[in-house]
Amino acid sequence: MLPMGCMVGPKYSRPEEQKAERYQNTEIPIDTAKSVVNLKWFDIFDDDVLEGLINKGIENNYDMKIAMARLERARAELGYSKADLYPSFQYGGTVYANKDAFLPTNVGASMNWELDFWGKVRHQNKALQAELLATEEARKVILTGIISDIAISYFQLRDLDNQLDITKKTLVARQESFNIINERFIKGYVSEVDKVQIEQQVAIAEAGIPRIERQITFLENVISVLLGQVPGRIERGKANSDQKLVTDIPLSLPSKLLENRPDVRQAELYYVSANEKIGVAQAMRYPSFNIAAIAGFASVYVSDLFQDSSYKQNASAGVVGPIFNFGKNKRRVEIYRQEAEQSKFYYQKTYLIAISEVEQSLQDVKTYKQEWQARNKQVQAARKNLELSDARYYNGYVSYLEVLDVQRNLYEAELELSRLSQQQLSATVQLYKALGGGWN
Repeated sequence: MLPMGCMVGPKYSRPEEQKAERYQNTEIPIDTAKSVVNLKWFDIFDDDVLEGLINKGIENNYDMKIAMARLERARAELGYSKADLYPSFQYGGTVYANKDAFLPTNVGASMNWELDFWGKVRHQNKALQAELLATEEARKVILTGIISDIAISYFQLRDLDNQLDITKKTLVARQESFNIINERFIKGYVSEVDKVQIEQQVAIAEAGIPRIERQITFLENVISVLLGQVPGRIERGKANSDQKLVTDIPLSLPSKLLENRPDVRQAELYYVSANEKIGVAQAMRYPSFNIAAIAGFASVYVSDLFQDSSYKQNASAGVVGPIFNFGKNKRRVEIYRQEAEQSKFYYQKTYLIAISEVEQSLQDVKTYKQEWQARNKQVQAARKNLELSDARYYNGYVSYLEVLDVQRNLYEAELELSRLSQQQLSATVQLYKALGGGWN
């Protein structure tokens, strides 16, 4: 058993958080027995292509590789620090050819051991262990970010695909209307105003296509970087309108975020580490104890080096400690104490942000659904309105200005409905992430 003394320094206790008993933006009953971490990320998606992209991102994403390298370094630093608890052994030897130099030839081994009497090394090890665990939580934060970023970018891409399809169909419809009206203009049935107005609408639809194609290329490049691959075309799966995400995500108590959210756990572990460093600083105010031993052979003549008479050994113990350094050691303790205080406040802030993100995600999921339902009614009504307006125009009851207004409303409503489909899907992913799911 290693000779240890008492450990100076504060003992860790979890800070008080501002408790929330329930979420205000949901009527869903909270099940304290369930947790979102029991719902794996691949269980919430119903698109094999999307799942394949996410798996590729997890494997190849460079942020993920950087996180893994940091994790391995943290493990190495912990092992490096743990070695300080044990004695160190060295060997050495020197050969002198000139006997008149009065320097004996020698070979031997030595041992040096600084006793961790006040817990300086143990506190340091605990600090590094907490930082190692925090690094693991940071890896989980990056993992959830990769999953959600790929999924949301994919839904945005499929939304742009749908917008491009809507715009192309709109262009075809307007081109057909232009052909009819231009023919009527040539025959003198309508004025040039009608012809110019529909010509303008054709140009607007034409201009929309390259704009959307530019946005598609941008998003494909974004997804390619997330996948850790050279930018190129991204494979498509289901359209957003065909996606069926799991919507009954289990809600646990807000306090469960302390266990589910890796960023909250990371912030707490950094506070644990900062708290242990106070103990390191306090231990440095006390004397340190050292044991040393040397054993080996020394002789003026190399031929007599390993004779019994040449054998030497020695052991010693020492103590060294501060006497007066104008309050430097005391200030060191205060520095680490204030750093720990900052870490505590950051942890408490992270917890509040976590609750805020869940509240916002719950509200987003609910309101995007309501907005989509209303917008869908608008699209259906606009399509019927266009059908009636076309009939009224060709029968001479209204000017073409009314038809153009109905066409614009329908086009904008269809684009907005497409965006709302994407936003509903993205909000569900954000809720899953906010609740702390996806990393295991």
